[in-house]
Amino acid sequence: MKTHEQFADDLELYALGELTGAEQESLEEHLQTCAACRRELHALRGDLGLLGLSSSGPQPPARSKERLMRVIAAEPPRVPSSAPVELPRRSSWWAWVPALAAVALFFIAIGMWRSNQHMSDLVAELTNRNQDEGVQLDRLNQEMRLLTSPDAVHVSLNPMKSLRQPSGTAIFSPSQKRMIFMASNLPPVPEGKAYELWIIPMKGAPMPAGVFKPDAHGNAMMMDHPMPEGAEAKAFAITVEKEEGSDKPTSPIMLMGEVTARG
Repeated sequence: MKTHEQFADDLELYALGELTGAEQESLEEHLQTCAACRRELHALRGDLGLLGLSSSGPQPPARSKERLMRVIAAEPPRVPSSAPVELPRRSSWWAWVPALAAVALFFIAIGMWRSNQHMSDLVAELTNRNQDEGVQLDRLNQEMRLLTSPDAVHVSLNPMKSLRQPSGTAIFSPSQKRMIFMASNLPPVPEGKAYELWIIPMKGAPMPAGVFKPDAHGNAMMMDHPMPEGAEAKAFAITVEKEEGSDKPTSPIMLMGEVTARG
């Protein structure tokens, strides 16, 4: 059991917050019953407050500073721990954040580039499709103008001498200088041969108007075909010629039709 003097010696350490453990608990129990020690502790804490203000406030009494310096001098020196203080290391995960962000931006850029490339290809495809449709529409319009032209002439070509009954129809417009030819039930031609359509003019020799081959069913068509320059048709005829065409008929006429009416 400590004496009053021993408790009084511990007051300085308690005021500085350096008393711990069982000694602190014992002193606090003593302070509850000892008014003198409580007054001394109050005085020590007042001296500490005055010393803390000494750098910016009024100067504390010399006796207060001397008492505290005695207490500090009496405190046994503490040996600093030789173990290095390990600072909390920054989590290695955060070091990857810039790299991950760069990778993410790279893939985002790749995705946007691919998306833009896909859009460019799609636009080009739609543009080409529109151009093709425009060409087809223009062709259909020309064919419609030919078929509905007031001066359109229909000429039926009939077989001359044949067991089969092939037939053909030529529609032409003198003003537009264009024609359409359709045939059916045509027999197949030999290898290296083709049918050739001729325009027989009012005067002069027959004029070549196009080469064609029928399909497996004997059908053939020449749509929106230009007429030879200066042609004034009196009749149309078909012969079998070489595949690349001929300048003049070299075989008997197979089909022939005369121009009998002008609309």
